[in-house]
Amino acid sequence: MGAQSYESKSNALPAAGKADDAERLWTALKRDFEIFLRVENRMSSNSVEAYMHDVSLLADYAIARQIAPTQVTTRDIETLLRELGEDDALGPRSQARLLSGVRKFFHYLTFIDAVGDDPTSLIDPPKLGQHLPEVLSVEEVNAMEAAIDLSSPLGHRNLAIVEVLFSCGLRVSELCALRMSRIFWQEGFIRVIGKGNKERLVPIGDVALHDIQNYLTQRRGWRKVPANEDTLFVSQQGKPISRVMVFYIVRDLVAKAGIRKPVSPHTLRHSFATELVRGGADLRVVQAMLGHESIVTTEMYTHLSREHLREALMKYHPRGERK
Repeated sequence: MGAQSYESKSNALPAAGKADDAERLWTALKRDFEIFLRVENRMSSNSVEAYMHDVSLLADYAIARQIAPTQVTTRDIETLLRELGEDDALGPRSQARLLSGVRKFFHYLTFIDAVGDDPTSLIDPPKLGQHLPEVLSVEEVNAMEAAIDLSSPLGHRNLAIVEVLFSCGLRVSELCALRMSRIFWQEGFIRVIGKGNKERLVPIGDVALHDIQNYLTQRRGWRKVPANEDTLFVSQQGKPISRVMVFYIVRDLVAKAGIRKPVSPHTLRHSFATELVRGGADLRVVQAMLGHESIVTTEMYTHLSREHLREALMKYHPRGERK
């Protein structure tokens, strides 16, 4: 879909000036922007939802001040970011995320010639300190898995979920979308559909495959699950497991294991990558397995690895720490 078709749409939009006109213009351009993200950029539903949330924050701010999207200035955006920061509604990282979404929206508006200049071009993102994600040790993951009651109807399923998250480094959305037909049992790989519907092959270890097989054996006794159901992780009612349910499963096991740190399913992905880097895996290999677009994203795990080495020096070397 080219710029011309979008331009013809924008020319038919109401003129800016009054509050109701501004709101209609925001609604129309947000609608077209969402279509653009889904069709042209082929973004996942989760990514589209995140971008639209960012743009909606700006839209609400602007509509309240009778500002149309074609009238937004650099100062307007800076004021919004400052006010949200002062109210503690958004921390620096969330402000950076908001700016990223708004920036993409105005890139789109310049693409369709709805605006001449991009008001975000002169705005620097908020400065962020080095943020290292929380990770779990192998012992902590083992404790989570040991807390699972394998005699319960969902025990083997939940064990397989935790093991696949930790040993394959999948995003939650990728885990929920796994299909039986995408598991290559003999080769030891799974085909994963990641962000932007991009496919990648991820190696899967024998432990995870064994846990999946045990789960599938248990699943055959679930009457409401068709024998030919291709979705890997389902409920006993035969419905695909949701991201929220995976979150609750992980949170429950963390509590039962006595782990006192903030943990989400994504923590297992961070832990997967960290263990690979600590073990000496090449960053490009880790990048491919995680499905990162840029190796810069993967490089944060080298910081975690260096932190681990520093801790080892301080703890075990006689000259590591001053007495």
